[in-house]
Amino acid sequence: MSAELRNTAPTLGRLTAPAAWQTVDLISDLHLQASEPATFEAWRHYMAHTPADAVLLLGDVFEVWVGDDAVAHDAFLQSCADVLRQTARRGYVAFMPGNRDFLVGPDFLSACSMHALADPTLLEMGTSRILLTHGDALCLDDNDYQAFRRKVRQPSWQREFLAKPLDERLALAHAMRAQSELKMRTDTVYADADTAMALNWLGSAAASALVHGHTHQPADHALGTGVRYVLSDWSLDHEPRRAEVMRLDASGGMRRLSITNATGS
Repeated sequence: MSAELRNTAPTLGRLTAPAAWQTVDLISDLHLQASEPATFEAWRHYMAHTPADAVLLLGDVFEVWVGDDAVAHDAFLQSCADVLRQTARRGYVAFMPGNRDFLVGPDFLSACSMHALADPTLLEMGTSRILLTHGDALCLDDNDYQAFRRKVRQPSWQREFLAKPLDERLALAHAMRAQSELKMRTDTVYADADTAMALNWLGSAAASALVHGHTHQPADHALGTGVRYVLSDWSLDHEPRRAEVMRLDASGGMRRLSITNATGS
C-alpha cells in the first residue's frame, strides 16, 4: 500500500489568487478547545487584525469535531464561529480538513462564510505554484493512523457516525482522543512526511513549494529543487509556547511570523 501511495499522483484542488491579493496567510494545528483559552485569544486577536487578503486554515483548527450540529450546544464553538464569520466579512477565509476536524461540513462552512479547500490544493499566486496539504496523508510510516484514516474518510463510515446521537459521538471522540494521547506519550519517534511521496506530489503539481502542518515540527526542508515548509502548531497555554503564521506575498516571498508580527501589533 505504501509503495502504491508514494507513486500515485494526487487529485488536486485549485485556488487561483485574484490579482488584487497581496498577501495570503497559512496556519494550521491550532487545536482550539475551551480548556486552552490563551491559544484561542491569540487566534481571535490575530484573525481580527491580520492585514492579509486571505487566511487559509490547513486543518486541525479544532481539537475535535463531531458534527456541525454540535455548534448549537457548545458556547466555545459558537465563539469560534463568530471569529470566523467576522474575519470572512473582511477577506477570504478557507478551510481544509485535518485529522481532528475532518467532519467539519458544509453547514458550518456556509454559516461562517468560509470556502472549502480540498486536500491537497494547488495555490497559484502570481507566478508562484504552491501545494497545500494538511500533511497527515504524507506520514506513511504511521501505519496505525493510516489504517484509521482510510476507515474514517469513507463516506459510509461518516454517515454512520454522524447518525449517532450527539452525546454518543462526543463520548466516542473522547475515547479516541485518549487513545491518541496515550500513543503520543509512549511513542518516542513521530512520523514525518514521506520524502518520496512529497516529491511525487510536488512534481505532479509542478509546484516549487509544499506547505503542510500536522507533524508539529516546524522547519524548512529542501525537497528536490523545491522546499517543504512545515507550519507551526499553536500552543500558548503550555510550554514550549509557540504560534506562527506563514505569510506569502505576491512576489513569491514566504515568511514565518510570530503572532505579534503577523498582526502588526
